[in-house]
Amino acid sequence: MRGSIGVFDSGFGGLTILKEIMKVMPEYDYLFLGDNARAPYGTRSFEVVYQYTRQCAKYLMDNNCPLVVLGCNTASAKALRTIQQKDLPTWWSENRVLGIIRPTVENILQRTQTKHIGLFGTSGTINSNTYPLEFAKTDPEVVVNGCACPMWVPLVENGEYDSPGADYFIEKKVNELMEMDPEIDTIILGCTHYPLLLPKIEKYVPSNVAIVPQGRIVADSLRDYLNRHPEMDERLSKNGERRFLTTESVEKFQTSAKIFLNTEKNIEAERVIF
Repeated sequence: MRGSIGVFDSGFGGLTILKEIMKVMPEYDYLFLGDNARAPYGTRSFEVVYQYTRQCAKYLMDNNCPLVVLGCNTASAKALRTIQQKDLPTWWSENRVLGIIRPTVENILQRTQTKHIGLFGTSGTINSNTYPLEFAKTDPEVVVNGCACPMWVPLVENGEYDSPGADYFIEKKVNELMEMDPEIDTIILGCTHYPLLLPKIEKYVPSNVAIVPQGRIVADSLRDYLNRHPEMDERLSKNGERRFLTTESVEKFQTSAKIFLNTEKNIEAERVIF
C-alpha cells in the first residue's frame, strides 16, 4: 500500500514549505500535521522539542507516511538527528525523516561570495548553533552570524505581518544583524513563518544582500532525493490529495492556513489529540 509524504511543523510556518513542495511535485499525496496546540517550539528545551517532534513524526508514520519532512527549523535543529539515529531503527528502518537545514546550507554555499552568512531565526534555532555547525562540516571558512527574532512569529501568527507596526521590529533586527557583520552577502530566513515578512525585510536589508526563503530549496531538494531513491518514490501515492491535521482549533487552523498557503480555497482540517 502506497502512502503520503508527511510534512510536520510546530505551527503554521511549515505550510510555506508545503506550498513550495506542492508546486514542484503536485502529483504526490500529502499529509500535513501542525502541532498548533503546543506551539511555539522556539523557546522550548531540546528534550521537549525532541519529545514533541518524535510524537508527531511517529503519528504521521502510523498514518501511512513512509517519508516525513520536518518543515520546521527548530525541530530540525533539536530533534532530527536523534530521531534518525535512535528512533527510526526501532520504528520502521525503511522509513525516512528529513529536515530542512542541510538542504538550505548546501544551497547557500553555492550562492555566497564573501562566505559571510546572516541568519534570522527563533531563539531555539539560533541557540542550537546548528547552522554554523552544518556550514563548518563543508566549509570551515564560512562565518555565520545569527540573530534571534522573538517578535517575528507572533507578528505573523496574529496577522500583523503587513502592518505598519511590524516595520519597527523588522528594521531593528535587520540593523542588528548587519552591524554584527557588514560583510554578510546572504541572509537565511531560518524560520518558516518569515516568508510572510519578506516584503518588509527587503525594505531594510541592503540591496546587495540576497535574502533566501527555504521553501523552494526544500522542494527542489526533496525532488532530488526521490530521484536518487526510487525505492522510496515507489512507496508514495500520486493522486494529488492533500489532508491537514492540527492539534488545536480546526477553525483557527483553517483561517490561518489560507494565509500561509496564499489561497482563497477553503482548507478542510481535522483535529488530532495527543
